[in-house]
Amino acid sequence: MLTVIVSGFFGDEGKGKVAAFLALKERPKITVRMGSVNAGHTVVYHGATYRLRLVPCSFIVPETRLLIGAGANVDPKVFTEEVGLLGVKGRIFIDGNASVIEEKHVEADRHNGFFREFIGTTGTGVSPALVDRVARRAMLVKDVPSLKSYVTDVAEEVNSALDKGENVHLEGTQGFYLSLYHGTYPYVTGRDTTAAAVCSECGVGPKRVDEVLLVLKSFVTRVGNGPLEGELSQEEAERKGFVERGTVTGRLRRAAPFNFKMARRAAIVNSATQIAVTKLDVLFPECSHARRREELSNECLRFLRKIQDETGVPVTIASTGPEAEDTVYIGPEGV
Repeated sequence: MLTVIVSGFFGDEGKGKVAAFLALKERPKITVRMGSVNAGHTVVYHGATYRLRLVPCSFIVPETRLLIGAGANVDPKVFTEEVGLLGVKGRIFIDGNASVIEEKHVEADRHNGFFREFIGTTGTGVSPALVDRVARRAMLVKDVPSLKSYVTDVAEEVNSALDKGENVHLEGTQGFYLSLYHGTYPYVTGRDTTAAAVCSECGVGPKRVDEVLLVLKSFVTRVGNGPLEGELSQEEAERKGFVERGTVTGRLRRAAPFNFKMARRAAIVNSATQIAVTKLDVLFPECSHARRREELSNECLRFLRKIQDETGVPVTIASTGPEAEDTVYIGPEGV
């Protein structure tokens, strides 16, 4: 079975937490991460906090093989540091056709006024690296001596695993409304972020997909510039408990209430089959750390049903705290 996990707003919805929970539940044979180092995923497991920029969140499941797809941009320094920190060498590999972020890309990103000031990028070198990829002059992972021992054919591995009936998770990065094609252009990232694009970057066709899990947060946040419908003042965001900072940059996230219209469009374009809702403990403190449906308040359940009704997609997962296991699995029928 192939499950694709993607964000429905601007990123920062908690895909990392949901991906970790789903990995613990389903024990996938393979998890593939897409995207690049400008997107951070946070996993809290058994009291330890892990901030990941390249390693898939399924690393907490020892038997899961960890892969990075051909559509990714890999910073060798960030990758090797993260692999060493997490102790996953020997079970993490990168597609040889993934492109490389070099130091010149980081420097160009940090000194480019358009990227830094107008768009509000992370300064991690991703945009200049993508420019080189499109111009056909990017260095590939298979050409980097220090990464030779990590090279594999991700598309072949994933398709082979699916042929054998094994579970595979594809972990998207960033948010739907940061898509180069479907987002709030020009205030977007340098790639498509939809479920279809995740499959393309990995090397699997659309007929392979069984489930698309769309991750939404109980409120909306974004970092950098660009429109944010219903944006709250800093004071109001603080009063509601919506204040957050980006995983990679530490930048303050702008905040707004949950947007049903945006959720509906994200569900349609991504062909979502399930929805996970995170940060319910912020909106409904009485549900904090709940792990059983019976522990969710009636008000919380009404909110989840409204999301389900507005999108036409079952809400199957409710996240009630930072720990991977602070989660209620509602089931395939939804609320």
